[in-house]
Amino acid sequence: MTLPLDGIRVVDLTQVMAGPFCTMLLGDMGADVIKVEPRGTGDLSRSMGGERLRMAGGDHAPFFALNRNKRSITLDLKRDEDRDVFLALARTADVVVENFRPGVVKRLRVDYPTVVSGNPRVIYSSISGFGQSGPYADRPGFDLIAQGLAGIMSVTGEPGGEPVKCGVPIADLSAGLYAASAILAALFGRQRTGRGQYLETSLFESALALSVWETAEYWATGSAPEPLGTAHRLSAPYQVFRTRDGHLTLAALTDLQWRQLCVVIGRDTLAGDARFANNSARMANRAELVRELDAALRDRSTAEWVETLLAAGVPAGPLHDYDQVLKDPHTRARRMIEDVVHPAAGTIHTLGFPVKMSETPLRIRRPPPLLGEHNAELRRELGLEPIAS
Repeated sequence: MTLPLDGIRVVDLTQVMAGPFCTMLLGDMGADVIKVEPRGTGDLSRSMGGERLRMAGGDHAPFFALNRNKRSITLDLKRDEDRDVFLALARTADVVVENFRPGVVKRLRVDYPTVVSGNPRVIYSSISGFGQSGPYADRPGFDLIAQGLAGIMSVTGEPGGEPVKCGVPIADLSAGLYAASAILAALFGRQRTGRGQYLETSLFESALALSVWETAEYWATGSAPEPLGTAHRLSAPYQVFRTRDGHLTLAALTDLQWRQLCVVIGRDTLAGDARFANNSARMANRAELVRELDAALRDRSTAEWVETLLAAGVPAGPLHDYDQVLKDPHTRARRMIEDVVHPAAGTIHTLGFPVKMSETPLRIRRPPPLLGEHNAELRRELGLEPIAS
């Protein structure tokens, strides 16, 4: 079955996370993604994580996580002959994606003006730490640094505690998502105009763009938001609570849900307590609210509470670690784990597709490539003589 981006070619000059995540999404949608890797070493993620993440064949698990549905060619862009191969690839491309530090692609002579001179329809996307302009443009781009500068770490963690990094690399991944969505929009626009364009985003901007509640609070109050642990900035109760054997998540946002919660936990009197009469009151008295609910919820197990609360119409769920979530039957039912056969590592697991499409269901067409696996194949496609990897 034809996939949405069938016939679209993406030349991928990216490494590690933000860029490879972007291009993997495009590959999942059917694009022919050609991953251009440095000779000898390849993408840095091929060796990230130490020996414990080394897979059969030598590549490490982080590379597998971000590079399915791609072909690999190895080039040294400092060599004229390899740069010529890249430019030949770029002339066949609909999209080029790079995530070097600003200025590097210009020095290598693989920048947008160079590429567009040979391919006016190309969409060229740059992902960097802090953007191509501005006082921080030349700073190295890492998820941790972007989370700190964009404010995310200031609202993550417990009140009064030390700053905490978001456990998921949210700056990296959101930059990849924003870049992919902009590329899709540019492809759609090109159908009408016939012209490509230059796109750029950064870890900093993408992380900041996710801060919708936090900036709303700041502009409304003039005060910088503070960390709230697992609590919500606008509603209560909406957070994690302890149970007899672990934790659960609880979200009683409406007054009806609040009253039902009080009945279920055997604290009917709380429903008529003026301190908790509505969401505004519960927010103002959140510390006392949490103490009351904590005391009640420790009487039973997480599984018992979740079943009882859901039956009463109160949103609740267990707090899973990744061992639990990856073994949860719902995860498999939603096909969020896919198996793929790798030429060196055998059958490996990869995350499934979070969006299901009725007419063009996404699928894994290629496992993560070996380094330079498609050198000869791609040179043949370009009409070039084969050379050693």
